[in-house]
Amino acid sequence: MMELKVIDETLAVSAQMQPEELAGLAEQGFAAVICNRPDGEEPGQPPIEAMRAAAQGAGLAFHHIPVAGGVFPPAAIAAFGAIRRGTPGKVLAYCRTGTRAATLDALANVHGFSVAERLAHAAAAGYDLSGLTERMEAGG
Repeated sequence: MMELKVIDETLAVSAQMQPEELAGLAEQGFAAVICNRPDGEEPGQPPIEAMRAAAQGAGLAFHHIPVAGGVFPPAAIAAFGAIRRGTPGKVLAYCRTGTRAATLDALANVHGFSVAERLAHAAAAGYDLSGLTERMEAGG
């Protein structure tokens, strides 16, 4: 069962979910889902098209911004930020553990939070992003 970790009032992150777990998200105020995993990243991972179909069937927008290997390209950060800014309602982003999703949010910084605030939000959700301090201070 998925465990949602709240980053702020408009974003939660989670580890990999199953398609059937997306059904109740709209009732919780979510409007969109972002997958930050490459399709087929590991055995047993639900195919991206199954997740897309489940999200859309639940009335949610679905976005795929795959990142891997600890690399967060500027285009992925910009796409994540654009979805966050353009979604009326809460966004749920997921990856294998939630760390990539939390990292993309911290780097996109859609709310204009300070580095300390971004680190605190991530830490409150259980993610230590202190290794990104220098990159965040440099603007992403």
